[in-house]
Amino acid sequence: MSEIIKIFDTTLRDGEQSPGASMNTDEKIKIAGQLQRLGVDIIEAGFAIASPGDFDAIDKIAQVIDKSTVCSLARAVEADIKAAGEAIAKAKFRRIHTFIATSPIHMEYKLKSTPDEVIKRAINAVKYAKTFTDDVEFSCEDATRSELPFIKEIVSAVIEAGAKTINLPDTVGYAIPDQYGKFIREVVDFVGNKAIISVHCHNDLGLGVANSLSAVMNGAKQVECTINGLGERAGNAALEEIVMALKVRPDFFGGIDTNINIKEIYPASKLVAAVTGMQPQANKAIVGKNAFAHESGIHQDGVLKHRQTYEIFNASDIGKDITGENLVLGKHSGKAAFNDKIKQLGFELTSSELEEAMELFKIIADKKKEMFDDDIRMIIADVTSHIPKVFKLIHLQIADAQGGLATAAATISHEDVEKTDASVGDGTIDAVFKVIDRLSGYTGALMDYKVEAVSKGKDALAAVTVKAVFDGDKPAVLGHGLDIDTMTASAKAYINALNSYLSMKDNMIKIDCKDDICAI
Repeated sequence: MSEIIKIFDTTLRDGEQSPGASMNTDEKIKIAGQLQRLGVDIIEAGFAIASPGDFDAIDKIAQVIDKSTVCSLARAVEADIKAAGEAIAKAKFRRIHTFIATSPIHMEYKLKSTPDEVIKRAINAVKYAKTFTDDVEFSCEDATRSELPFIKEIVSAVIEAGAKTINLPDTVGYAIPDQYGKFIREVVDFVGNKAIISVHCHNDLGLGVANSLSAVMNGAKQVECTINGLGERAGNAALEEIVMALKVRPDFFGGIDTNINIKEIYPASKLVAAVTGMQPQANKAIVGKNAFAHESGIHQDGVLKHRQTYEIFNASDIGKDITGENLVLGKHSGKAAFNDKIKQLGFELTSSELEEAMELFKIIADKKKEMFDDDIRMIIADVTSHIPKVFKLIHLQIADAQGGLATAAATISHEDVEKTDASVGDGTIDAVFKVIDRLSGYTGALMDYKVEAVSKGKDALAAVTVKAVFDGDKPAVLGHGLDIDTMTASAKAYINALNSYLSMKDNMIKIDCKDDICAI
């Protein structure tokens, strides 16, 4: 029998802390559902004290997830733990994950506390968390730069206080695999069977996955990771890479496995990318666009003769179809074929969402020769975002630049009333966004702008992601837009960001973390 390692997914918490990766509550619920289908053991749904929006998302996820454990992060602060306990209260399986820094540099400069004071706070945090749930995890933030005798002292204290899982994170991606493995083995041997040892590795030196696997080889029984490796700075260890390394190399890892349904890896990757607007790099292991692409004639010849000459597992193993379309969708396709394709891709839409998706599909298919799976996925992501359509683009017209200025005329609807106006700008995009500002009455400041082709071909669907601040309010919000025409997609993305801002406006109160940082 295989030894099963628990997968603790923190895409919705640490992953969301990636700059530009914020998600609304509906998007978080959708991703949580996919994580449960993926077979994730523990879903860290957020940081309950961080904002009303975070608390609401955790609370709603707790009500719909019934197989995975739902977890909230909390500093070793009573208010944090109380918010976490209340947010996960409705979950069938629930966990509180509390933490405090243990490295000399953090204790001296950030916490301004002595080691004895840190241990006391850790014990009190675990005991208080136990009043909300029996499943408490404790993390030694910056464990890899902490002193081993102190790690053993605080770990022993929190286990006695009731912690069942001890996380030893490489918070700043400082560790080297051999060094980290020996560190984990030392603590595993010290703890014995009193608690599960978990690891949470950041990727600052590109070693997050390697460190995680080294830890597993040295007795860690839980790995904390994210879809597509999202996370603070350079990101976290990628779930898909850890899982597939264990799956493909049982000869090396001695039969260690996970509960992950690997057929759901690629759908999970695509969903997270669509929601956050952060696509994995083309050469990203496992889920990158080029992970199963072959351009070299030697490679192509080998793959045609026997796929395993250059591929160590099949794309279909992770739920990715590279054999081409069995059912080609185009402008003449009907609702039955479209709905069948949606189900093949692993999505379930309501009747109203199906109608809206079909309408957008027809508009786009009328301009394209062929629709691809990625086009369909983006359409589904667009119609299931559930951001209220306060403003909607009806028409956009661009005039050629004259004397260095471009002109854009647009018609948008608001409360079933259509308004038309025009504006000039320093370039086409500037003109488009300015006319939307004039029509909506809100002034936006563009922070980031990305365009990418969703699929292949000269008529590829353009997916535009904008990051903007409206009326000076922070934080910035993301908006997504789809269209064959890049300028139209840009206008839709900007309006989508405005609508998201209006829907989230009341929940934009962020905690001041003061002495502690708000992440592991």
